[in-house]
Amino acid sequence: MNSGEHITVGSEHVDDEQNGQNPALAELRKLLVAGMAQARLNQTDLAGLSGLGRTTVSEALSAKRPAPSAQTVTAMARALKMPVLELLELQRTAAATSSTIPTGGPGRPIREWEPHALEVHPAGPGSAASGSGTPAVRALPGYVPREHDVVLADAVRDAAAGHSRIVVLVGTSSTGKTRACWEAIQPLADRGWRLWHPYHPSRAQAALEELHQLRPRTVVWLNEAQHYLGDRGAGERIAAAVHHLLVTPKRGPVLVLGTLWPEYAHSYTSLPEPGGADPHSRVRELLAGRTLTVPNAFDTEALAAATVLAEGGDRLLGDALTRARTSGRVTQDLAGAPELLNRYDRVSPAAKALLEVAMDARRLGVGLHLPQTFLTDAVTDYLDQSDYDQLTDDWAERAYAEVTELIHGKQAPLRRTTPRLPRRPPTPAITSTAVAPPLTAGPQFRLADYLEQHARVTRRHVCPLASFWHAAHTHLTHPDDLNSLALAAESRHRLQWAHHLRHRAADHGSAEALRHLATVREQAGDWEEAEDLARRAANHGDTSALSFLAWRMGEAGDWERAEDLARQAANHGDTSALYNLASERDEDGDRESAARLLQQAADHDSTNSLHQLAAPQERAEARKLTASLAQRAADHDRTNILYSRFWLEEVEDSEAEQFLQHAADRGNTTSLRQLATLRKQAGDMEGAERFLQQSADRGNIRALHDLAIMRGEAGDWERAGDLARQAAEHGESGALYRLAELREEDGEGESAALLLLQAADHGDTWMSPMPTTERQKLYRLWPNGLDPDGTPTPQWEP
Repeated sequence: MNSGEHITVGSEHVDDEQNGQNPALAELRKLLVAGMAQARLNQTDLAGLSGLGRTTVSEALSAKRPAPSAQTVTAMARALKMPVLELLELQRTAAATSSTIPTGGPGRPIREWEPHALEVHPAGPGSAASGSGTPAVRALPGYVPREHDVVLADAVRDAAAGHSRIVVLVGTSSTGKTRACWEAIQPLADRGWRLWHPYHPSRAQAALEELHQLRPRTVVWLNEAQHYLGDRGAGERIAAAVHHLLVTPKRGPVLVLGTLWPEYAHSYTSLPEPGGADPHSRVRELLAGRTLTVPNAFDTEALAAATVLAEGGDRLLGDALTRARTSGRVTQDLAGAPELLNRYDRVSPAAKALLEVAMDARRLGVGLHLPQTFLTDAVTDYLDQSDYDQLTDDWAERAYAEVTELIHGKQAPLRRTTPRLPRRPPTPAITSTAVAPPLTAGPQFRLADYLEQHARVTRRHVCPLASFWHAAHTHLTHPDDLNSLALAAESRHRLQWAHHLRHRAADHGSAEALRHLATVREQAGDWEEAEDLARRAANHGDTSALSFLAWRMGEAGDWERAEDLARQAANHGDTSALYNLASERDEDGDRESAARLLQQAADHDSTNSLHQLAAPQERAEARKLTASLAQRAADHDRTNILYSRFWLEEVEDSEAEQFLQHAADRGNTTSLRQLATLRKQAGDMEGAERFLQQSADRGNIRALHDLAIMRGEAGDWERAGDLARQAAEHGESGALYRLAELREEDGEGESAALLLLQAADHGDTWMSPMPTTERQKLYRLWPNGLDPDGTPTPQWEP
């Protein structure tokens, strides 16, 4: 309905509410308006956050309109972070009081239906929590209208105006057909229309028995219409009955909505062979000109709209876009996610082990295409002894059959894939010794994107066991895969496997592994071996290795060779060597050479050299920011400027709190952490924890880290450990190291070791050739590293 359209339906609604005869509806709208005021949102803002139309929000809040639907109230409550169940109870009471549509006939009011009961695919891994003993409200992502929605909206407007219509959406599995129908009928829900979903005892039988009883202002819901129109015994009679319903004015208005897969639509609408049987003549007549194609993928405009919703807080859409943006198959991803998890949970132990090997490989950095030889060989330690003893000779064949079986939208937990060879123009290597990565022989498989993302959270704390590392070392050949696993092993303090994998990566041409080994040898004082490794890395295209060689030549006093190598690196985008050489020449008193080198770096847009020239002036200017400028920044939602102001300029705590609170109100979670710091400095520990909890609730993982440490410092070890592990599950393991340090200070060495083991199993993202302060704790406790199962590694020699 257009925003200016006005349709009067049941003036009793207005009188009842104005006369106080519908207090539930009045209270519902009062609470929603108060929630908007508290959130500082107008109706347009709320429409954007909730995924509803601007008109739907306006009518939900208008005293001149009937009670909003349950779907509308749920979406608004979630956007406003209000109690969903409390508002839904008011909505049900209001709807029951204000309903003016006579009862009787098949179906019930649209507002009483839940979309998943009408076969809208659930999205995401599970249901939203809704309180003990109460049915959960299942997650539904924001809706992205597409071209077919325009035609659906026209049909709905015609029906609302009194004209019976039928539209059948045609598209492949999980393309959003049923959801589109559900969204389209919401304006009718607010006008008291009913919905009839013929289903029991069978869809065809229910349709035949009840079609003649249908009342006007009813939506006929024929989802998966092949169950009605394709029934051998009843399909033609159902088509005739629906046609009669549509062309009989006194029985309308009604709106018939159906969905079909393309193969069914083609079968029903194709003309028969001359003289042949015509089993679908009435169905063909019913569908003629009344089908509407739903595309398989989001186009550019739909992807942009989905991105806006995701950036507004729609996590389901945001997650789906991370996996499906390139293909555009967003609806298939959303629909397939729950079934992928179900399949993962229900397959045989061997099949589940295959999936978990693939999950661990992807989250630890192996590429998309996983060799079958690697997956099969790695399974061993993923099975307990009982399951391992029961493996048959054909276990692998049966397990692969399970995990490659297709589900919604042509997805499978694991699917066979054939990598495409890159076709690029020839590019000269730095030297002629550079080689391409070796090709992987044999079948390869790709893990479903959703399972990969699921594993990155649920299995983050799991360090793969020995069979995984052994299979990787034996079967993987791509240098990037091997180097990624070497880093993953080292970050988990599995030093022996890190050593072997890194050398295998170097042998297969990993420039990063070669550079890493060069740095290690340099730090060990083996200059000759370090230089040789660095040259090998440079031959494989690692320009940072050129910078290392330039620095090495400068240290040796060979300035001519050093500058030549530094210029080569700069030509490939790495100007750090020029900057380092300039600093060294300046320290030696050769100001002319230093200026020349620094100018060369600046000519290559070196951020280092520009920073040296500009930083003092920028800092001076930054300190001149006034309170009025900060206020204007806040008014324009430039929370990054607000936050940086307090790092660059000393202000009174009260002023700092005022602007940081303003930034926090605009969604800046870092400002909440800074407010917590100010509260902690003032001795208000309770206030500090409150701000940190607010920041954590809004997704700031560093706030979880800070909360864990505060609880540990307060002696609440159980809560501190829980918070630290939550932070580690999201990639922030620093709190585990800090808690271990606190426990060690208290003389609790065993507890400290357990925390350090948990930190090691999670890995880290701050790897460096030499141990950081945190990793030095691991080296002190386990100097030879850990075996994959977490036990200390015996002494070994590289």
